[in-house]
Amino acid sequence: MGNIVVTGASTGIGRATVARLVDAGHTVFAGVRKQSDADDLAAEVRGVVPLLLDVTDVDQVVAARATVDEAVGTAGLHGLVNNAGIAVGGPLEGVPLDEIRRQLEVNVTAQVGMTQAFLPLVRRATGRVVFTGSASGRAGIALMGPYTASKYAIEGLAESWRAELAPWGIKVVVVEPGPIKTPIWDKAHGEMDAIADSLSPEARELYADHLAKIPKFVRRQKLTAVSAKRVARVMEKALFSPRPRARYLVGPQANGLGVMARVFPDSAKAAVVGVTTGARMPKR
Repeated sequence: MGNIVVTGASTGIGRATVARLVDAGHTVFAGVRKQSDADDLAAEVRGVVPLLLDVTDVDQVVAARATVDEAVGTAGLHGLVNNAGIAVGGPLEGVPLDEIRRQLEVNVTAQVGMTQAFLPLVRRATGRVVFTGSASGRAGIALMGPYTASKYAIEGLAESWRAELAPWGIKVVVVEPGPIKTPIWDKAHGEMDAIADSLSPEARELYADHLAKIPKFVRRQKLTAVSAKRVARVMEKALFSPRPRARYLVGPQANGLGVMARVFPDSAKAAVVGVTTGARMPKR
């Protein structure tokens, strides 16, 4: 049995992963941002150790590391699951820079901060670090540029850390789901609507066709989405497989994008993604 930290545990993949790992007998420290989420999680998953943890708050990260360090002692931490994340969408030409900074702060910079803070505990156990990536880290998607950029960044960071931590036997794994049945799509849809409302009249006219297809795109993602429990099973494999893969693709869309990214030329990849998202190039 191992000691594991999971961030972004209030809903979706994080919550499902916490429940699965606790059921398997592991000691799980579950990071959530609100006390009400901590209370709900503790009531639903008996034995979990909730942590009040906003991954962008350095003081909370330091406090969480101290709490976990005291609890695990010399046994160390078998796994750190960097799962907390948000999705900011909209036409890149019109997304406010503050929103892009917020996207990268949560999905990239905070992941680095968490990993830096907890690596000494992971090293004690010769454990591993798991990142929640995305199929969006394989192919850019129109109207999801900030989110896509953050997931491409995670791929690069994981590759670098994988090489740097190999001398200590620490494995670094990226789990790359396609669409998941979680609240993130509803949140992203709402944020895209808000960003669309903030666009200038000229920008709204330029991107009218793109914006009109957002509801259909979100519905399609929900229809092809896999369950958070399915991703949690893969998370467990990433954490405990004796010889884990560098990357695990989860779901038909993720596997399709994975094949496309390896085999298709960029022009064909762009055409397929354009058809999928409804954001085709205008006719000339």
